[in-house]
Amino acid sequence: MTGRLQGKVVLITGGASGIGAACARSMAREGATVILTDVQDEKGRETAQAIGGSYHHQDVVSEAGWISLVDGIKSEHGRLDVLVNNAGVFAGGSIEETTEEIWDNVLGVNLKGLMWGCKHGIRMMKSNPGGPKGSIVNISSVTGYVGLASGAAYTASKGGVRLLTKSIAVHVARTYRDIRCNSVHPGVIDTPMNQAAFDASGDPAAMRAMFAGIQPNGRMTTPDEIADACLFLASDEASSVNGAELLVDGGWLAAPNPL
Repeated sequence: MTGRLQGKVVLITGGASGIGAACARSMAREGATVILTDVQDEKGRETAQAIGGSYHHQDVVSEAGWISLVDGIKSEHGRLDVLVNNAGVFAGGSIEETTEEIWDNVLGVNLKGLMWGCKHGIRMMKSNPGGPKGSIVNISSVTGYVGLASGAAYTASKGGVRLLTKSIAVHVARTYRDIRCNSVHPGVIDTPMNQAAFDASGDPAAMRAMFAGIQPNGRMTTPDEIADACLFLASDEASSVNGAELLVDGGWLAAPNPL
């Protein structure tokens, strides 16, 4: 199937690499005009150039930055049809090891930044030509369901994303009817962020093998597989899917004692 997002304007945060870049490629192939943001400027520009999109440096924690970005999209494109809130960071540490700096950074990027994105994405979507319409896709995690002892701040942020998505979904459905908000929950993903963690472990091969074995299907999920899930939620094929939690985890959470 082609042209599933033909004529639509898509904004993807954290779009320079990993899941964000995969979403950018997938959605551009389906006809969307894609706008990427990130703090990795060189990679972001390369990704945008490869798909014929545009790139903007963005600190998602800044509401002023969101206002400027969305106003610029309205001025240039006149509409916003899809927002993929993908920007995120990970910091390990149990609750006893969590500092104020770690907590504020992780909750800031993963939850506060996503909240601003939803707020100002809705502001744009409700004024789209033809009436309010749009799809917001929030990237959460399997840790939005279960506790990761060695990632207290990360778990808190992704659990927050899961329930914030539901609150937003109910609000936009009741108020604007055709604006939707859903969350995607990856398991172990083969991304540059995870590879950096493997490299830092001292035995990258063993770490990769361990994480591949966590998922019942015996392998890590690819960014393209997450992008396929996001593409479905972004498209009109999901026109009645709102407030959903889409697990893409190779069966991880279906297994007993997943963490």
